[in-house]
Amino acid sequence: MESVTNTTAEATATMDCDGNTDTDAFEKVKSKRSHKRKRDAAEVDMQAEGSVAAKRPQFPALSGDQLRGGSDEMRKVSVPAHRYTPLKENWMKIFTPIVENLQLQVRFNLKTRNVEIKTCKETQDIGALTRAADFVKAFVLGFQVEDALALIRLDELFLETFDVTDVKPLKGDHLSRAIGRIAGKGGKTKFTIENVTKTRIVLADTKIHIMGSFQNIKMARTAICNLILGSPPSKVYGNIRAVASRTAERF
Repeated sequence: MESVTNTTAEATATMDCDGNTDTDAFEKVKSKRSHKRKRDAAEVDMQAEGSVAAKRPQFPALSGDQLRGGSDEMRKVSVPAHRYTPLKENWMKIFTPIVENLQLQVRFNLKTRNVEIKTCKETQDIGALTRAADFVKAFVLGFQVEDALALIRLDELFLETFDVTDVKPLKGDHLSRAIGRIAGKGGKTKFTIENVTKTRIVLADTKIHIMGSFQNIKMARTAICNLILGSPPSKVYGNIRAVASRTAERF
């Protein structure tokens, strides 16, 4: 019995030793979640370093042929009958800046009554065609050539057109009085709005055309809408002067 007991004790001790050796042989496994977090953080750091080190690419300037895409483009501006004579009298003033400054081709089509503007090999600026079309359109709407030239020389100038009846549905004498309030005696009201808002305004029957920057057009349009709705000119003057002074202080 004693021998059996000793044998059992030795076997138990041997098993304990084997268990200890197996425990030492196992390696501790890291959590996959923490490993993934560290890897993501390392990738973010590498991307940040790469973005800082990356330089802005520099490409050579495109030629006129590449800008046009190989084909010439054309714009047409229709001319109403009452603008034929002014167009004929000021044709050289319109023709010169379009051909010499913008390097475009221009002609007046007698059959279709359109001013046709076309690009050519000498055209370098991709936006020259749009500027020339806006310039001719402004003259056709009734602006002076000198004022319309600003659309070619300056950026951020726009044209806006709306009707008196878009603001308030007026008819007959009421419509005539609204147009008279906008113009003023001898054009005084219109000139005052132009000078304060730094815009140019054309009254053509019930149509109102405004040329200027976005903010200035907004001020002039608000003043004209107040006049159409019946506000006295003195009140409109005060309002636009206050808005113009605030705008000047802001900039």
